[in-house]
Amino acid sequence: MNTENYSVSLSNPVKQVNSNPLSTFSVDVDSGSYSNMRRFINHGQLPPKDAVREEAFINYFNYQYSTPERIDTPFKVHSEVANAPWNNQRQLLKIGIKGFEIAKADLKAANLVFLLDVSGSMNAADKLPLLKTSLTMLTKQLDENDSVAIVVYAGAAGVVLPATAGNDQQTITNALNKLAAGGSTNGAQGIELAYQIAQENFKEGGVNRVILATDGDFNVGTQSIDKLKEMIAQKRDTGIALTTLGFGQGNYNDALMEQLANIGNGQHAYIDNINEARKVLVDEISSTMQIIAKDVKIQVEFNPQQVAEYRLIGYQNRLLANEDFNNDNVDAAELGAGHTVTALYEITLAKTDNKYIDESRYQTNVLTETSTDHLNDQELAYVKVRYKQPNSDVSQLISQPVMVVDKVTKQSDDFKFASAVAGFAQLLKGAKYTGQWQYQDVINLAVESKGEDPFGYRAEFIQLVRTASALQ
Repeated sequence: MNTENYSVSLSNPVKQVNSNPLSTFSVDVDSGSYSNMRRFINHGQLPPKDAVREEAFINYFNYQYSTPERIDTPFKVHSEVANAPWNNQRQLLKIGIKGFEIAKADLKAANLVFLLDVSGSMNAADKLPLLKTSLTMLTKQLDENDSVAIVVYAGAAGVVLPATAGNDQQTITNALNKLAAGGSTNGAQGIELAYQIAQENFKEGGVNRVILATDGDFNVGTQSIDKLKEMIAQKRDTGIALTTLGFGQGNYNDALMEQLANIGNGQHAYIDNINEARKVLVDEISSTMQIIAKDVKIQVEFNPQQVAEYRLIGYQNRLLANEDFNNDNVDAAELGAGHTVTALYEITLAKTDNKYIDESRYQTNVLTETSTDHLNDQELAYVKVRYKQPNSDVSQLISQPVMVVDKVTKQSDDFKFASAVAGFAQLLKGAKYTGQWQYQDVINLAVESKGEDPFGYRAEFIQLVRTASALQ
């Protein structure tokens, strides 16, 4: 019986700039929704609509944004505007940020606690065995300055490996290899113990992180989920983050795994195969492990002289109230070293006749010619990014305008590929805004814009779309 759990996820609505000029959201670097989609398609079925988070699809891929030169200015903001491929009456605004890169050799010392689900529900080849292999790959990236402890939970929780130096590979690997699945799941008790171990071995100025690996089947335990989330938030504020790694199928609890990672200032990834484990835990270890900016928020103000309507593609569960942007007490997501974050807005220009929403009878979207404010009439939008340095509680601001582009002569390959990925995600969610666009259109655009693809992720995407087209 399939008991997988996903949060309800509806596409963001179109908003009129006249009445809603501001759009505010927290960045998101989770990739779990994309690899979970891949698992569904590779097993011969399309994913449930609620399992598709557009921003996770877009951000699964790296884009060639220029890298900041100094860590005290941890990222740069980039923008690009061109026609939407699924509707030539609309344009896409792509906003991207790229985090400062840190070499593996320069990573801070890490205090890691592996919190591993060894309940009976993990007794499948794509669960505990894959989990062991994945974490073995991670431990090989560590050295004598790092430490690893292993906590397991099933009917009860226990420590199977106290804090051990990261270069003691054999001891860590032996502890992982001895794990076996059995019993029911008391995840809440395990998390409490894992945080206790992390606190006892806390590294000042280092990386302190609990890595929860599970199918998310929390079916036994005295704590309510709300109490669990409250505890994770409290531990987050002491400097201990939570990363969640999802495994398996049939009872996978995507909704809970993503929520816990969001609250714990960590990343959520879904590990469907050994290649994904390598991507997250080896190739991207710097961005997975080390935060370069926290509470990263984006606010976009659209210019009513130029833009009539907009809709943000994805980030449904990362939306913030506009007043939260300047409120340093409001939590938002973290950005890891070298991470790229991309957001796409579909916009309707003010001069376009074919709008989603009729213009208001008693309002106007356009400033009059007698207006004294001509300084920004060539600005399409204004992008602001707030963030905090990892050890600061006071935010800093980066802001820049997006200028009007009279005629787009050439779109970058990254722009076109991100558009193709966004289009595919929207098709899987029901194609509310993509008109007559089809899977073959996604394939054509992705093939045209594949560009450099050193790990083959973009080529794999094209094959997944081809399979999805055959399954529809």
